[in-house]
Amino acid sequence: MSRQVSRRKFIITTATGGVGLAMGNINRLAAAVASPFSGGDELYALSNSLSATWASTLLGLQIKDKSQGADYGGLRCPGTQHIYGRIGDTIYPFMHMARRTGDSRYLDAAVLLFRWIETNVSQPDGSWLNEPNDKWKGITAFTIIALSEAILNHGELMDPAFKSAINDRLAKAGEFIHANFNIDFGNINYPISGAYALSLLGTIQDNPKFKQKGRVLTQQAMKFFSRNNHLLFGEGTPYYEASKKGCFSVDLGYNVEESLPNLALYGLLNKDEELLTMVTASLQTHMEFMLPDGGWDNSWGTRNYKWTYWGSRTSDGCQPAYALLADRDPRFYRVALKNTQLLQQCTVNGLLMGGLHYNTHHVPVSMHHTFCHIKALTTILDHERPTLRQDGKGIPRESRYGLRFFEDIQTWLIATGKFRATVTGYDREYKAMHNGHASGGALTMLWHEQTGPLLVASMNSYQLVEAGNMQSDTDPHNMALTPRVELSSNGVTYMNICHLDATVTASETGSAIIIRASSRLVDQDQKDPAEGPVYCHTEYIFTPNKITLTLRCDKVPDVYKNNIRIVVPVISASTEKVQTTGHNKITIQKNKARVTITSGQPLTRLETTGSRVFNFVPGLEAIPLAINGHAGTIDISVKE
Repeated sequence: MSRQVSRRKFIITTATGGVGLAMGNINRLAAAVASPFSGGDELYALSNSLSATWASTLLGLQIKDKSQGADYGGLRCPGTQHIYGRIGDTIYPFMHMARRTGDSRYLDAAVLLFRWIETNVSQPDGSWLNEPNDKWKGITAFTIIALSEAILNHGELMDPAFKSAINDRLAKAGEFIHANFNIDFGNINYPISGAYALSLLGTIQDNPKFKQKGRVLTQQAMKFFSRNNHLLFGEGTPYYEASKKGCFSVDLGYNVEESLPNLALYGLLNKDEELLTMVTASLQTHMEFMLPDGGWDNSWGTRNYKWTYWGSRTSDGCQPAYALLADRDPRFYRVALKNTQLLQQCTVNGLLMGGLHYNTHHVPVSMHHTFCHIKALTTILDHERPTLRQDGKGIPRESRYGLRFFEDIQTWLIATGKFRATVTGYDREYKAMHNGHASGGALTMLWHEQTGPLLVASMNSYQLVEAGNMQSDTDPHNMALTPRVELSSNGVTYMNICHLDATVTASETGSAIIIRASSRLVDQDQKDPAEGPVYCHTEYIFTPNKITLTLRCDKVPDVYKNNIRIVVPVISASTEKVQTTGHNKITIQKNKARVTITSGQPLTRLETTGSRVFNFVPGLEAIPLAINGHAGTIDISVKE
């Protein structure tokens, strides 16, 4: 039974050291507390229960010992022992939970969190820092949104002095965004989020200047939808210059979990029908990349270094876009539901894991995923639910449509039988980073209805592009998960999946879908080995019952022939039983099916720490198989 919030008084110290907030006289809170969700709506019932689980866990992680000094009021991550600079965003879900449960501890926690951010990340110019020792201030937009939503939806539960303090602080933050944000500020997710932040803040504070700047940023963002596929671009620079293949910078994770939700919220707030029509069309295209288990297939995105299978490490979630616009396309409701079900599946001990196999590989869990994604669920619970129409249609990849090509990202999706696959030749890298997402005609996703992911791309080389937002990989045997051909020479690795200029062709013959790619083995800088280029050819044949991979190299200089191998890491949790038959066959027993991998050449298992290799992108374990040589064929079949 929860403790009902009564009249209380709290004195907390602001960042400047003075006595700041007196919070009491909350006379109507008990009457204002909303009753727990009792409807029959599956998405909202699950969002209600999952957010309660996460909130309870986060509440228990708050530092309430005043002797901890500046850490007092923060939430310490049990996996990384870090207090994340953006933890103040949790004020919003805590206020929501205070209303929903009547438990005074959530209100106390919100007050202490505000104290923490003002002590540790608040800046004189009105911004908040991403981390106490960081210089990045763009996240001010997200904190404005969280605190504004808290006031808009739950402000009457706050003591007047506390509410006034937040409003005063928000006004300063709004001035920072107004003065510093433009359409070229950071990646596209920042000006878009800044637009909603200013519009929302301008609404609750009746500030036309903020609303006008938000409108300008939103209008400028309308130019960042790709011509052919309505994909939102701008996740990386150069913003306005296409790659050799005509591609711009697109990242699925940031789009569906941050930018498109904030555009949708802006459109709903301002009743901007033109914007909502464009956002709906874009969401329909992005929806093509959701796997039937609710996973987001960001195996190709520019910022997939933060890909976590269910989304992205530090963004909020797809629910505000898909759930709140579900009256425009009923399939959107299923997208939001399937993803939320996956979030629940990946929740262990009250925290959201960064992938399916964190638990089986005993990897510490970052709290960041949880406090971000609870905001998304809180948002849809606080907003008006759209009226849904039923049409019985599933998400696109639940159907067996054959082959689809997305020109703007040079990526093909395959749906045959119970297999789903992705092949990409996408050639836009993230800013100056090399060896990021796979290219070269790589097979970046192979998924089966009875097994889930079987082959999945990671980064070509795991790099801490955002060290504060990523976890270090200390395994000496870590490796890329993407199927590939690789050559090691003089300490440098050359791979076909690095080659940005590869040519890819696709065709359908009867029940078979065939994708072929011609590439070279190159290093991260697109350079050939010293003895000359090594040409690579890959062929993937997809049929309803079997997938065949053929990889080979031509004109291989003699000096390299013993240094080339084909590497195919097969996704498998360490709890799954593996059987080897001879030198050419491996069987993996999964929960609902048996996977058989056979080869015309001897298969070897590469050395691992423990029974599996693990990659944080996207949080999966794998059995690394290899064929020593410059040519090989592998068949993959699944028997239920």
